[in-house]
Amino acid sequence: MIPGIRLVLLGKQGAGKGTQCVRLARHYVVSHISTGDMFRAALRTGSDWGRQIRAYLDEGELVPDEITLGMVADRLAHHDTQSRGFILDGFPRTFPQAEGLTKILEPHGLDMAIDLHISTDEALTRLAGRRVCSTCGGIYNVRKPPRYDWTCDNCGGEVVQRDDDTDDAIRRRLSLYESDTAPLLEYYGDLGLLVTVDALGDADAVADRLVEAIDRHREPSTP
Repeated sequence: MIPGIRLVLLGKQGAGKGTQCVRLARHYVVSHISTGDMFRAALRTGSDWGRQIRAYLDEGELVPDEITLGMVADRLAHHDTQSRGFILDGFPRTFPQAEGLTKILEPHGLDMAIDLHISTDEALTRLAGRRVCSTCGGIYNVRKPPRYDWTCDNCGGEVVQRDDDTDDAIRRRLSLYESDTAPLLEYYGDLGLLVTVDALGDADAVADRLVEAIDRHREPSTP
């Protein structure tokens, strides 16, 4: 069996993180952990975490880092992540979250952090053309639509544009990335964990680059 991995995948919105996390999780036989999915599941089930999240959302406030870190810590304590590893998608987003994650993972830490890199112009183009299945969340693009009349290939749900994929909303998210998340590249670079991978090209080509970068990074250094 291919050895597991303890990985954070970073990158601008539109870089293809979700798509590549699924592929990497299958390749390395580890769990794909998306904080967005965790939030939605907690809200849907009305768990303790969900009730806390709902209270902030109802007040129009951002969910504080301590709640996000608490949810991630709970998930990373499960047997699958302890024994095989994980790929974190959408987390950390801020410097305090990155520092909190480092403490959660002590003493073992991460194997590496990858910056899935695209230009801001390419991110804008991708996000403006993105379409999402309203049922299962499958991701498409106007340049690569589903086979039949904007009906999801996987579940038959309606494929639509997300409400937050308007031009103004996209620019706001990219601006937040530059101010809040981009500094994490320096943080993980200083720890010797950061590798940058070009996200241009089709999903297969990007996946091949990622696997090559991960395997090369994990090779024991020769004296």
